[in-house]
Amino acid sequence: MGRVTTTDRRTALRAGAGLVAGGALAAGCATTGSTAASVATHTHASAGGPAPAAKVTPLTAPAPRAFPHQPAQITHGPRDRPRIALTFHGQGDPKIATALLAEAEKHGAHVTVLAVGTWLDTHPGMARRILDGGHDLGNHTQRHIAVNTLSEADALAEITGCADRLKRLTGSIGTWFRPSRAPAASPLVQRLAHRVGYPHVLSYDVDSLDFTEPGAPAVTRKVLAEVRNGSVVSMHFGYADTVAALPAVLQELDRRGLRAVTTTELLS
Repeated sequence: MGRVTTTDRRTALRAGAGLVAGGALAAGCATTGSTAASVATHTHASAGGPAPAAKVTPLTAPAPRAFPHQPAQITHGPRDRPRIALTFHGQGDPKIATALLAEAEKHGAHVTVLAVGTWLDTHPGMARRILDGGHDLGNHTQRHIAVNTLSEADALAEITGCADRLKRLTGSIGTWFRPSRAPAASPLVQRLAHRVGYPHVLSYDVDSLDFTEPGAPAVTRKVLAEVRNGSVVSMHFGYADTVAALPAVLQELDRRGLRAVTTTELLS
């Protein structure tokens, strides 16, 4: 399957922005329902004839895809290309998340957001904000609990709960799955994620440790000391230190010739 370009994705998303923002997003807390759609109704009838039927245009975000030369659990991309992926655990204050996305976009960077289902329940508009910016959007479980420690049934519910919300909001279960409260998925969680529809689990090889709130300079130093071609960096929404660190991180990446791209682009 070919890679969906940012331009194509924005065109598809914006085509139905009006009604989805009001209708589908309002319904985003439901755990069941069909793919979100935008409906354009033309009510002007020709003389003596009925009005044309409503035209329904499905609004579908990129779906997960398999990368044949990548393992089931991915920690990094190709080491022979100057690209890296900044990935963010999606929860916390939406104002901080929005500021972080804006900062990335100002530098021409695209990121990957692994959203928590309960966060999407509370802030459904963030799904559209992320996708409209040309970023990847994925699944980080429903409640952000230690998914590797759960029973099979409970772990499956955590994965499907978030997947259902993503599908309700965007028409897709998201491009990636990352386990919560663990750097890597257990064999059971990996199998369950595959069953739900994710060919790969997304891990990382650089941990910013921004969630420990060490201060922006420490976050910057940690990332830049470890990042290299193909790296997948773990960061978080919800922490002011991360927003403050991002400009310096992106500037140094530019100086080194490392381009920050979505995980899908990193592996394509």
